[in-house]
This record gives sequence, structure tokens and C-alpha cells, in this order.
Amino acid sequence: MGDATINRMVMKPDRSRLFDIAATQGGYFTSEQAKECGFSRALLSHHAKSGGFIRARRGLYRFREYPQSSREHVLAAWLSLGKDTAVVSHDSALDILDLSDVVPDAVHLTVPRSKRNLPSIPGAKIHTSSRPIGREDKTVRDGIVVTSPTRSILDAAESGTSPEQIEMAVVEAVNRGLTTRKRLRRGADERGKRVADLVLRGLAETRA
Repeated sequence: MGDATINRMVMKPDRSRLFDIAATQGGYFTSEQAKECGFSRALLSHHAKSGGFIRARRGLYRFREYPQSSREHVLAAWLSLGKDTAVVSHDSALDILDLSDVVPDAVHLTVPRSKRNLPSIPGAKIHTSSRPIGREDKTVRDGIVVTSPTRSILDAAESGTSPEQIEMAVVEAVNRGLTTRKRLRRGADERGKRVADLVLRGLAETRA
């Protein structure tokens, strides 16, 4: 079997594999992910023109059978950095988790400190963190990986989100059973007096 035949076999478009990837991302996928599944730029364009794929924006597509997301801009920014590299965080996470009335000024994303040299993305604010983001620090909403309620509150408080928004987020998260008083207090103590005070003020307003 010649090399050309092997390459054709390897690069055969795998729609099922691409669908499986998109299914974990609210039905969206990037052009790079499509390429990894054997879709050339020309073939991707063909499917977009024929209506099989919907071109959401440059480099971002979704399967027609999935509804359009109101958080397309968040998906685009997150996937641009790589779903295994970045997590949506801070004010953006508070918004997605519906923990406060904060209106994000950009799509907030957190990456490991080792990835601090990633290119900037229009409309996104990239935070680097030396604190590992473990499994317990992440959750999924609408196919987007975001920081957990506890981590979102602590990160936002530390970065300067307004006190009233932090206090509201604490009350919402505890009253809805998304975190515990103990977990928040323990995490806040590791972030310094300002963050600890904000969290304690919020906890004072929660239901006993």
C-alpha cells in the first residue's frame, strides 16, 4: 500500500468523530478541530454553503441540528485558546452560573501560569494562575467549561469585582446549594483579608 493511499485513508472525513467533539461544546467546533477529523478547508466551506454546518464566525462552526447559543462569543474565545488549556472564569463564570448581576467587560479566561505567553484574543481577558485548576474547580454549562461557583467567587473577588456582586454571588451560591459556607471560608482564608471579609459579609446574608 503506497503512502498516498495511506494518507487518503487517514484523512477521510470523520463526521461522527467531529460530531462527538462538538457535542461536548454545545454543538460548536473550530476549523482546527474539523481539520483534525479530516475536513479540508474546501470541504468545510462546502458543508457550510450547503447548510450541513453553520458558520458562526471566523474559525467557528456548529452542527445545524444544534440551536444557536447566546454565548457564541464566549465559546469562540474559549475554543480559540483550546478547551484543554483555558477555562472560562471570573466575571464571565459568575454570569454563566447566574450568581450575580455582573456584566462582563470581556470574556474572562484563566490559563496556567506556564501558558502566560499565549497570544491575545480580541474581546477576551486572559488571567494566568499559579493555583492549579483541579477537577473540583471546574463545571460545565451549555457545553462550556467554567470555574466552579467557589472558584469563580474567589477569583472574581481577588481580581477586584465590585463588593456587592461578590456578596450577591456568595448568597446565591450557598442558598442554591452550589457550594458550602465551609468551602468558601476555607478558600477565602487563602486569598487574604480583603477577600475573606467580602466572603464573610456575603455569608452573613445567607439562610441559616
